[in-house]
Amino acid sequence: MTFSRTATALLAGLVAIATPALAQEFTVTHAQGETTLPGVPQKVVSFDFAAIETLEAIGVNIAGLPGSNLPAHLEKYASDDYAKVGSLFEPDYEALAALEPDLIIVAGRSSTAYPELANLAPTVDLSNEWTNFYGSIKANAEIIGEIFDKEAEVAALIAETEAKVEASRAAAADAGKGLVVLTSGAEVTAYGPGSRFGFIHETLGVTPVIEDVEAATHGDSISFEFILETNPDLLFVIDRDAATGQGAAAAILDNELVGETTAWQNGDVVYIDPVRAYIVNGGLISFGIMADQVTEALSD
Repeated sequence: MTFSRTATALLAGLVAIATPALAQEFTVTHAQGETTLPGVPQKVVSFDFAAIETLEAIGVNIAGLPGSNLPAHLEKYASDDYAKVGSLFEPDYEALAALEPDLIIVAGRSSTAYPELANLAPTVDLSNEWTNFYGSIKANAEIIGEIFDKEAEVAALIAETEAKVEASRAAAADAGKGLVVLTSGAEVTAYGPGSRFGFIHETLGVTPVIEDVEAATHGDSISFEFILETNPDLLFVIDRDAATGQGAAAAILDNELVGETTAWQNGDVVYIDPVRAYIVNGGLISFGIMADQVTEALSD
């Protein structure tokens, strides 16, 4: 009997030595500072659709997300299996308290709620930087990889996206000059390098038809005369209304002035996926899809 107890105690000690700790505290740096996590999160809430795409790609489940503006390609998350914890802009603090997540992810639209959310649970801000959009997308994906011990999986996603970027840059080399516009109702705004959609120029390689478009989140309001005066070889269109409801960009731009541009006459008007560009607006998955779309358009 004594031998049995001694052997059991010895075995338990050896197992304890050989088995790593199930939870080890670590700290991650993000857009609003540093957040310490007690271990790999098990119950995750994300207010960022781009992060949800990445988490899904690397095999990490989420517990909660916004209950509105859900993109069609993320339709499975409309299920009651996933808690709805507010909107992209306004968290439902009661729902969050009831869920008791051990990680909350915010970005962009939800980033202003960071201080309040950080009081509820460890929170990280994965907002993108417009002046370093692609770089911030990769950096935020690496933060996700660090948090969930999925660095290798994220590295593979980044390598896939890099290949897509290189393909776009190669196709853009001799494709001419482009203009990026967003339509919203009857209003048209232009986006140049350093702006919200400047990645089409800076990362995907399309030469801008004009350099001094206002580098701002909401772009530079322009007229149809401006589009004709700049006369782009390629016109990239993001239809905001199509992203949030019923789009009308094609009808808005189908007029006598735009019709005289080289882009329109040659059929080089590219409608960028509005949900990927405007609603998701970041993340390796959606960025890669938009890169493929630009490459395909430039290769036609």
